[in-house]
Amino acid sequence: MQGNGTKIGFIVAFLAISVWYLWPTMANMLEQNYIEGLPEAERVEYKDENAQRLQNLRQNSLSLGLDLQGGMHVTMELGTAKLMSELAGQDADSTLNKVIDAAKEQSLQNDTDFIDEMVQIFEQRYPDGRLSRYYRSETENITRRSSNQEIASYLKKQRDSAVDRAMDIIRSRVDRYGVTEPAIFKQGNSRVVVELPGVANKERVRGLLKGTARLEFRLVGQPDQIQSTRESIVSYYNQQAQSDTTDTVQQSSGQNPLLEVLNPRGRNPYSIGYATARDTGRVNELLQDPKVQEFVPRNIELMWGATPFQTAENGQELYEIIAVRSEVEMTGDVISEASVNFRRETNQPRVSMNMNAEGARRWARITGANIGKPIAIVLDGYVYSYPNVETKISDGRSSISGLGSVTEAQDLVNILLSGALPAPLEIIEERTVGATLGQESIQAGFYSTLIGLVIVAMFMIAYYHSGGAIADLALLLNIIFILGILAAFKATLTLPGIAGIVLTIGMAVDANVLIFDRIREERRTGKTLNAAIDGGYSNAMSAIMDANITTFFVGIILYSFGVGPIKGFAVTLMAGIVASLFSAIVITRVVVDYLTREKSKDISFG
Repeated sequence: MQGNGTKIGFIVAFLAISVWYLWPTMANMLEQNYIEGLPEAERVEYKDENAQRLQNLRQNSLSLGLDLQGGMHVTMELGTAKLMSELAGQDADSTLNKVIDAAKEQSLQNDTDFIDEMVQIFEQRYPDGRLSRYYRSETENITRRSSNQEIASYLKKQRDSAVDRAMDIIRSRVDRYGVTEPAIFKQGNSRVVVELPGVANKERVRGLLKGTARLEFRLVGQPDQIQSTRESIVSYYNQQAQSDTTDTVQQSSGQNPLLEVLNPRGRNPYSIGYATARDTGRVNELLQDPKVQEFVPRNIELMWGATPFQTAENGQELYEIIAVRSEVEMTGDVISEASVNFRRETNQPRVSMNMNAEGARRWARITGANIGKPIAIVLDGYVYSYPNVETKISDGRSSISGLGSVTEAQDLVNILLSGALPAPLEIIEERTVGATLGQESIQAGFYSTLIGLVIVAMFMIAYYHSGGAIADLALLLNIIFILGILAAFKATLTLPGIAGIVLTIGMAVDANVLIFDRIREERRTGKTLNAAIDGGYSNAMSAIMDANITTFFVGIILYSFGVGPIKGFAVTLMAGIVASLFSAIVITRVVVDYLTREKSKDISFG
């Protein structure tokens, strides 16, 4: 035991730290088993009385991945085409828009980079043209003289920046949502993968992830302008219904197809009309007719209200179309604070917002110039409200009403505080893992680990006798150390992670196999037991270190370049290597030295 005091101190400290970090996990498991055994009424009461303590235990427990506790896996793609159009700003014209549309279709068909396709199509159609006509940036030194390849590099850099910004915003939103250990990572050039363990409300998560949070303040159109637009559109479809047309639906009905789904009597002069929720799609289709678009003034956009303004007698919810100005007076970038409160008159939830100094100054100017007129509050293309300005607002305060529930208001605050996405994100893949499947995975992982441990332990004892039993003790402590490391670093245990632990069980005894075989060789040369032990450990050390260090580097590479399950495997592999080295080199040596502290003592290595 001489000289082993420091080693024993390290062993005790390592074991104590591992148990310390694993204790919340063990306590949480005991609590959950206890709660499940309670009657329903007592269960609810117990959860309410111990809510804070149970929450602390969950937060400090070893986190389980999506494949073990269920949840959502969502793959989203950045709207690169929309981003390219927005980067061009007011310089975008029909020429560029046609190139963007063609590039979008071509990149989807060929599975190629959108920006490369856009540059190639532009050069094919306009050999002497330059994309610098549409894209310029002083900070990136992009001018009228920049080549198309320089523009392409600039656009790719902007896309990468947009994806990174989108990831930061999504991470902020998810953190506010309260998901434990979410996984958010980039895939390819323009995709973001989000894994949310333990999430069940799919619709709410979709809205949280996709919402671009583009908040705009716009003026509404002039009443006479809106009335003229409404009359022209209705008249157009009246003529279509009466004329000899090839439209079989119109021939059979002989009625105005728009009036069948839209009531043109708006509840105020700023509304084009209203329709039921089920008819809004058909109304959109009719209003998108190119001929109809000619009747809509260029400075006007038609937008649906975000929530129903009324419920009809038959139970159908009614939505109105509001005519708002195309020009955006101010955006949500000026919002510094947002919170949920309630209207005194109706007790309905609303979101109150405070603006920064620049926003307050501009808001005072806008409201001061439009007293008695409505200003529309638009979020992601939907009008939440358009209240009349009663007086100039100088303190930079405003609110969003028309929200359906407190949850919707809270999610809206979350999105506003997290910031606006630089471009829309579309969900292109979504998978939901059930909690039952996760529980089956946990059981399968537990049994595989247990069976692997038993087989290895039996082999070691059968082949190395007393030395094998010592290695088994180190193996048991090795598993505690691995789980302790994962808990300490807030790592997430996944199904591939469990596979990593099972692999580590086999690797953990590899070092002892090398050491014990060296000891046996030394004994065959006639050396004493203590001399053979010293020689065995020293001679095997180089091979042990080489094998484990190279494997550890493999784990680093897997963690650096892998995604999702591969990272989970890499984490447990690296933790297992550290723990197994400590167990094989330090713990077994201390135990062997203790058992051979007297020269008369003897232990067998097979």
